[in-house]
Amino acid sequence: MSVAPDETTPPPAGPPPRLLDVGVRVAGGLVAVVAGVVTGLLELILATVRVAGQLIGVSVLLAIGANIVLSWFAHESVGRRWSVALPAVPWFVLMAVAAVRTSEGDLLLAGDNWVGLVMIVAGAMTFAVMGFRQILAVPPSRLGD
Repeated sequence: MSVAPDETTPPPAGPPPRLLDVGVRVAGGLVAVVAGVVTGLLELILATVRVAGQLIGVSVLLAIGANIVLSWFAHESVGRRWSVALPAVPWFVLMAVAAVRTSEGDLLLAGDNWVGLVMIVAGAMTFAVMGFRQILAVPPSRLGD
């Protein structure tokens, strides 16, 4: 004797529709790009923070922590190994633009600001390590082997 399913019982959960999956991945990628720009701007602003006249390296710590989180988020939301480039590319562009003098002579990152230089190196190395980890990661389909 079979029992008819109750009309209030939701259908069994299946894989999300393809269009929804693509939409979530695109939205995650856009968030990663915008977050790369926002954290880069915040790091540039904090590169000149001083306490008692001395530069403190708060932007270096922010660059390392934020770039780890951004790389992880991009990979988790987009689901591709190359997705670490989504926050990294705008971050790199922003740092390059900040190091170039404008026609008026303005400069966001001066060569005598050790925090800015260390921030660029630490941030770039963080993105490089996170990207390298994604390249070497075992694909999910082979984890059970």
